[in-house]
Amino acid sequence: MNEVALPVNDTRIPTDWAGPAMTARRRKRHAAERRFRLFGLGAILVSALFLAFLLVTMTSNGIGGFQRSEMVVPMDFKALGLTISEDQIRSPDAAQALAAAGLEEAVNISAMQAVGPEGAAHLSQSAWTEVRDAVIAKPSLLHEKTSFDLSVSDDLAAATRGEGTQEMRALAGQLEQKGALSSNFDLGFLTRSDATDPGQVGIWGALKGSILTMLVTLLLAFPVGVLAAVYLEEYAAKNRWTDLIEVSINNLAAVPSIIFGLLGLAVFLTFMGLPRSAPLVGGMTLALMTMPVIVISGRNAIKAVPPSIRDAALAMGASPVQVVFQHVLPLALPGILTGTIIGMARALGETAPLLMIGMRAFVATPPDSLTAPSSVLPVQIFLWSDEVSRGFVERTSAAIIVLLLFLLVMNGLAIYLRNKFEQRW
Repeated sequence: MNEVALPVNDTRIPTDWAGPAMTARRRKRHAAERRFRLFGLGAILVSALFLAFLLVTMTSNGIGGFQRSEMVVPMDFKALGLTISEDQIRSPDAAQALAAAGLEEAVNISAMQAVGPEGAAHLSQSAWTEVRDAVIAKPSLLHEKTSFDLSVSDDLAAATRGEGTQEMRALAGQLEQKGALSSNFDLGFLTRSDATDPGQVGIWGALKGSILTMLVTLLLAFPVGVLAAVYLEEYAAKNRWTDLIEVSINNLAAVPSIIFGLLGLAVFLTFMGLPRSAPLVGGMTLALMTMPVIVISGRNAIKAVPPSIRDAALAMGASPVQVVFQHVLPLALPGILTGTIIGMARALGETAPLLMIGMRAFVATPPDSLTAPSSVLPVQIFLWSDEVSRGFVERTSAAIIVLLLFLLVMNGLAIYLRNKFEQRW
C-alpha cells in the first residue's frame, strides 16, 4: 500500500484579515456596493421624475378639456313662432322638422337679442343642435320661456382662459360681467361621441368601443391561451414539433403589432367578410396579439408549481385531469393573471392594428352591438391629435387622462382577482 507523502514544513503565510491589504479590498468592495445602490436609487428617481412630468403635463393640459365655455341664451319659443307641432317633434323625423321650421335662425336671433350681434357671432356652429336635442327630449319647451347654456367658438373659449387677441379677451370680459359667459365642467364630454366641433365632442362612443373590444379580446385570448399553455406544459410530448411550436409562440410575442393588423385585414375582413370598424373584428385582431403573451406566462406559472403537488394529488387517487384542473391550475392562476394583465394593457393602448382594420372612421353614435361601427380611445386620441384647433388639443389631453384612468381601473381589477386567487404552499 502506497503512502501519500505529506509536506513536513507548511510555509503558507496566514491571511491577515486586519491588515492594510484586506482593509483596502473591503473598502473597495463596500464602495462598489454603495455605488450600485446609488445607481439603482438614481434610476428609480429618474423614472419617477419622468412619470411625474408626464402626469403633470397631461393634467395641466387636460383640465381644460373637461371644461366648456358656455353662453347663456334665453329663448321664448312662443314669441319666436316656430311653425311646428309637438306631434312632429315626437315623430322619427323630428330633427329634420325642427331644422325646416327655422330653429337655427331662431337661436341666432335669441342670441343677438341677449348678447348683441358681436357676441352671437361667436356661438359655435353646432350650438343650435343642443337646443334641437333639448326640444326633442322635452317637446313642451315649445310653449315655454327658458334659457340654454350653449357652446361658443374656439376663439371666444380661448379668450376666457386669457389667450387670443386683445379684442377677443375684451369681448369675453364684457360677456362675463353680464353673466352671459362662463366656464363649467362639461359632463357631456363623458357622455357624447365624436363630432366636428371641439365644443361638442365626447369620448363615450370611443370608450364604449374600447370596452366592447377588450371584452372580445379577453373572452377569446384568455381561455385559448390558458388551455394552450396547459396542453404544452402537461400533455404535449417533448419532440421537435413541440419545440417548433414553442419557438413560434415566443417569436409571435415579439412580432410588431401592425403585422397582426395586416393579418386581421386579410383574414377577418377580406376572407371572412366581417364588418369593418367593428369591436368584434378589433377584439379578434387584438386577441391574436395577446394570446402568445398569455401562453408564455401561463406555461411559466404552471412550471413554477412544485412537482410535490402533482405527486401528492396522484397519490390520493386523483386522475391526471383532476390534478391539472383542481390542483395545478388554481395554484398557477395568479401568474397566469399577471401575464393577462400585461397582454391586455398592451392591447388597450394599441393603435396600429386597429387602424389597419378601419377603426379610424368618424363615428358620431356609440356602438350598440359588437358588429356596429365603432372607434376606440387610442384611435380617437390619434385622430384628435391631428386637428389644429386649440379645443381639440385640450380634448386630446383629457381623453389621454380618461385612457390612463381606464387602464388603472382594469389593472386594479385584475390585480384584485390575482390576489384573491393567490395561494401559498
